[in-house]
Amino acid sequence: MPPTSDLDLELLRAAALLESDPAAAARAAGAILAAHPGHEPATLLLANARRRCGDAQAAGEVLGALASAQPTAAIVQLELGRALRAAGRAAQALEAFERALELQPDLAEGWHEAAALYAARGDTARCDVAYQRYTALQPEETHLGEVGAALATGRLATAESLLRAQLARSPEDVAALRLLAQVAARRERYGEAERLLNDCLRLAPGYSRARYDLVCILHEQVKGEPMLPLLERLLALEPGNLAYGTLRAAAYTIVGKIERALEVLEGLLTSHPDHELVWLYYGHALRAAGRIAEAVAAYRRSTQLRPGFGDAWYSLANLKTLRFAPADIAAMRAQLERTDLSDADRLHFEFALGKAAEDAGDFGESFAHYARGNGLRRATVQYDPDSATRQVERTRALFTREFLAARAGWGVSAADPIFIVGLPRSGSTLLEQILASHSQVEGTRELADVAAFAQELAVDADPQRDAYPESIARLSRDELAALGERYLSQTRVHRQLGRPRFIDKAPVNFAHVGLIHLMLPNARIIDARRAALPCCFSNFKQHFQRGVWFTYDLTDLGRYYRDYVSLMSHFDAVLPGRVHRVQYERLVADLEGEVRALLAYCGLPFEQQCLRFHETRRVVQTVSSEQVRQPLYTEGVDQWRNFEPWLGPLKEALGDLAAAP
Repeated sequence: MPPTSDLDLELLRAAALLESDPAAAARAAGAILAAHPGHEPATLLLANARRRCGDAQAAGEVLGALASAQPTAAIVQLELGRALRAAGRAAQALEAFERALELQPDLAEGWHEAAALYAARGDTARCDVAYQRYTALQPEETHLGEVGAALATGRLATAESLLRAQLARSPEDVAALRLLAQVAARRERYGEAERLLNDCLRLAPGYSRARYDLVCILHEQVKGEPMLPLLERLLALEPGNLAYGTLRAAAYTIVGKIERALEVLEGLLTSHPDHELVWLYYGHALRAAGRIAEAVAAYRRSTQLRPGFGDAWYSLANLKTLRFAPADIAAMRAQLERTDLSDADRLHFEFALGKAAEDAGDFGESFAHYARGNGLRRATVQYDPDSATRQVERTRALFTREFLAARAGWGVSAADPIFIVGLPRSGSTLLEQILASHSQVEGTRELADVAAFAQELAVDADPQRDAYPESIARLSRDELAALGERYLSQTRVHRQLGRPRFIDKAPVNFAHVGLIHLMLPNARIIDARRAALPCCFSNFKQHFQRGVWFTYDLTDLGRYYRDYVSLMSHFDAVLPGRVHRVQYERLVADLEGEVRALLAYCGLPFEQQCLRFHETRRVVQTVSSEQVRQPLYTEGVDQWRNFEPWLGPLKEALGDLAAAP
């Protein structure tokens, strides 16, 4: 074997020791240099090994001499920079990395190292550009191909197992952390996904893909305020990115800055006048602002640009007050006949045609469309009705009279929040509009803060185990007070008018009445209740974009309604009078009497304008936004009866509640 081959083998063996035993690698490199003085690869290996052993000064001395001898060697500059950084000489290290990149612009590791130093000195723009160059040169997920295949086929357990094994070997593998966050998000463990993505950005501040994923997770949870600074940074890197721009508008909409959202969207329409998605989002913002005619025009423009865009057609149907023309119905039916239509578009058309047939009085056809749309949606969501029932049972078991009495007076004394809880389509938006018409009360939106606290409290050492609500028992008086203060702080961004009271209308908070009571004992809690059959069927014919997974099957709906009533009855028993119930049917029959009782419960004087709620001009961001801008009407109370022949599974699941008012 030629001598050079023997030397190459020695170098390979020495280099193989770098990760596991850098001291041995240093000895092996020293032996090579003893036999071959001045050998450049061995010198580079020796310096690398010494740095890994913690002797950065010695490594720097070796590399400084080598850099003088080889001024055009990019790899030498890279290793010199690493040694200087390890020695605490960040400015000189960055100079070396920049010199390496001048010599070799495609040196991926050079961009990675430079990105970290730019971040350390607060230069976010250069950090993000450098990390973008790094990921373009060295795709970060190439070593996780098996994980990608598992995610693509929906095998979440396999993906999670592979990722946790990888992170056990390499805890700072940001690509693995990011994909594990995707697994958590697909399981709706948003708090865990947030934590993992924040870990990604702590380890790799320039990792824009992780930053974008974090924005999407926050958007799923309707957390607009923290989205904005993340999006500003993403847009600084890619000003023309349409996804970033539309999410920015969505964030402004969430925090109630509708005019700002409209400005952003109008700017996007200038640069993307023929993009159907921008027109859709523009329609959403116009609708929230109460500019209904313009919203209709925006949605129609979206359907013209892409006739198969089911979401745009459904957005027209979801206005509730619009009736489709025969030409519209024909156009939607033609789209449904396509064999290449995606399931996502198809289910939107089914819901839209269900509304059209209902308006036309053809209730059999209407139900068939609703049922097909729900079936398509149910197949895509992960919802376990048994788990939902167990959660209610665990909550009832925890919040006993004794448990609550032992914590009486804990939390924050502020009485600012008025929580409206219950099920969707129960009249909660109407109650919000009535209360927001009062001079002392501000309407906001369905805030996600309490649900986010519950997710945080659900985190356990075992990622498969949900520790909530039992984890509430471990919270001290000070910790519950801190949660209350945090809630008030986080929700302040939504209080644009400076009124003393504000509304949090998140129906799902019925599951967290106990937590709300402990952290905010003087907050008001209103249960918006609607009779079981009309409430459940109204949910069945409504397509929700996210989160309301129990609405896509009549049996699931009936079980969920029973669980809800069971839990609220429990709190009526252990906290008598704590929750004020407003029955929708009674509200419709006696508006003034129910409003007077509601205001008295909230500690508010009666104001006549609360009865003229439809005259109140404010942003409304729920599916009932058009209905609450009209006077109260009674015609809709019994609309569900048109579909009674098809509601057998719902009645069976509801049991005795099917007949309850």
